[in-house]
Amino acid sequence: MRFLFLTTALFASLLASGCGSGINLDEPIEGPVWQLEQLGSELIEPSSDPRRNAQIQFDRSSGRVSGSGGCNRVTGTYERSGSTLRVRQLGATRMACPNEASTINETQFFAALQATASYRLQGSSRLSLLDASGRTVATLSNGSAAR
Repeated sequence: MRFLFLTTALFASLLASGCGSGINLDEPIEGPVWQLEQLGSELIEPSSDPRRNAQIQFDRSSGRVSGSGGCNRVTGTYERSGSTLRVRQLGATRMACPNEASTINETQFFAALQATASYRLQGSSRLSLLDASGRTVATLSNGSAAR
């Protein structure tokens, strides 16, 4: 009888832990700095100067998002529930960027943030931002993933 109970408990535990993708959709995105790796289907090469990399960070305690487009600082608010993510009231500084390509990427990155309707985590180190139609508008990494 005891063997049957232990076997049943072990089987139930394995079923619960083995279902689904193994990724909790409510896993927090807050805390790490997320560096931009891809805009839509375009890969973004990191700069030799880390201060010139587009990045974003979510702060749970304040409900604020902040970061950089690679040239200008950006800040705003966000709301997250499950896999739903909305970035609001996004504002950026207006400094001149060193070249046209970085200005274009920065503008597209800020637009991707504003278009975000949900997100998907791949492990704990990759974050995909999705628009309302489910299309990936940006992919970011928190630095613990190999590129």
